[in-house]
Amino acid sequence: MKRIAQLLLVSLLALPCAHAQTLRIAAASDLQFAMQDLASQYEKQSSTKIAVTYGSSGNFRAQIENGAPFDLFFSADSLYPQQLVTAGVADGQSLVIYAQGHLVLWAPPASNLHLAQRGFEVLKDPGAIKIAIANPEHAPYGRAAVAALQKAALYDAVKSKLVLGENISQTAQFVQSGSAQIGLIALSLTFAESMKGGELWEIPAGYYPPILQQAVVIKASANKTAAKDFLEFVTGPTGRNILSRYGLTPPESAGKS
Repeated sequence: MKRIAQLLLVSLLALPCAHAQTLRIAAASDLQFAMQDLASQYEKQSSTKIAVTYGSSGNFRAQIENGAPFDLFFSADSLYPQQLVTAGVADGQSLVIYAQGHLVLWAPPASNLHLAQRGFEVLKDPGAIKIAIANPEHAPYGRAAVAALQKAALYDAVKSKLVLGENISQTAQFVQSGSAQIGLIALSLTFAESMKGGELWEIPAGYYPPILQQAVVIKASANKTAAKDFLEFVTGPTGRNILSRYGLTPPESAGKS
């Protein structure tokens, strides 16, 4: 009887872990490193596990509208979450801007292109054979890159040099691997260990529309309470502090440079 009681006690203690819920999150690729820290910190204070899939915001919008089983969507813009609300797929009451993203020119450490001093002029350099941007058809940072190039009156001149990444993370990989000499990428990705020490120039905010990144809870989610709680964590003081460490500034700074 004593042995049975011990086994029953062990089973009861293990029960909460067996029923720990998992939040399935679709996250824009610019969150690849920030979201790891957010998830890790949140898991320390809750019984909820976080499972994140990274990709382009536009592709996620299509997947979610077609029934992809995500609980939360963290987009790199405001357009796609709002489209999901309009389509009746996402909860409009949960829609929130969680951060503002920033666009930079980035090149590997040994490039000697002097980005910080030359800015956009470096794109005319003969050594800039290929310039990587995210695909503007479904990546918000790609649309921001095109807008910046057009504002700088450079788009037509460099259009033939452009190589398109499926998302902003792949775009950064193109530059790291040497497939492109320069990339217009998310500031948040430059905080990766593999990218530290590279040449960087932050493109002035006036060259592209503000990258206001929104998140939304998916209506089909079976974990709505946990999803809303995680969203509150991300937009609260701890979450904002983590995002800021990766160059994702609070939405209050939208429009400021």
